[in-house]
Amino acid sequence: MSKRAVILAGGKGTRLKPYTISLPKPLVPVGEMPILEIIIRKLAEAGFDHITLTINHMAEIIKAFCGNGSKWGIKIDYSLEDKPLSTMGPLKLINDLPENFLVMNGDVLTDLDVEGFYNRHCAEGNIFTVSGYSRQQKIDYGVLEINEESKLTNFIEKPTNTYLVSMGVYMANKKILELIPNDTFYGFDHLMLDLIKTGNPATIHTHHGYWLDIGRPDDYEKACEDFVNL
Repeated sequence: MSKRAVILAGGKGTRLKPYTISLPKPLVPVGEMPILEIIIRKLAEAGFDHITLTINHMAEIIKAFCGNGSKWGIKIDYSLEDKPLSTMGPLKLINDLPENFLVMNGDVLTDLDVEGFYNRHCAEGNIFTVSGYSRQQKIDYGVLEINEESKLTNFIEKPTNTYLVSMGVYMANKKILELIPNDTFYGFDHLMLDLIKTGNPATIHTHHGYWLDIGRPDDYEKACEDFVNL
């Protein structure tokens, strides 16, 4: 069965400066190759045979590097935004999407079994499946807990909270396109809330392996350190 993937590669990578001053974020190297090439190779190994890259910022550099995908044995084509459309808006520009397809950010490093993720989504008949990850976030302040009389009831020094976050890897059914407006800035957050409103919310599958979003300098530096062991 043919497997289709859409890689979101149109962002400016503002948070990752100065690494993204002269390169688009998906082409920033991790180890010996750009993060985008790592993703493409992983998808090819998992049996995906057609990738569409949504591009905007430094689009020609990405096209020059990836070409038609033949060097990886996979078909690559492009969807060019003439203005920023966020994460889900660009999907509306692609007119040949299949019934189910993978969507992922172009800056994700993970050992997720994308083929298994794809197959499980299709088997479950979900409208949208999100790969989630349990991430700890340290608060660099002493946290004050007070009562209604503003009296201190507890003090926690620099606590660490745990959140289930989106990994930026999704499986989508084509039905979501009915919710995405044309030529409009429309993000993942908008789609999640709209799916809840329609009574058909996304399904979350928690991944317990490795995941990093290299969108921030500290995560990018950690990814570079980790990559040789992944």
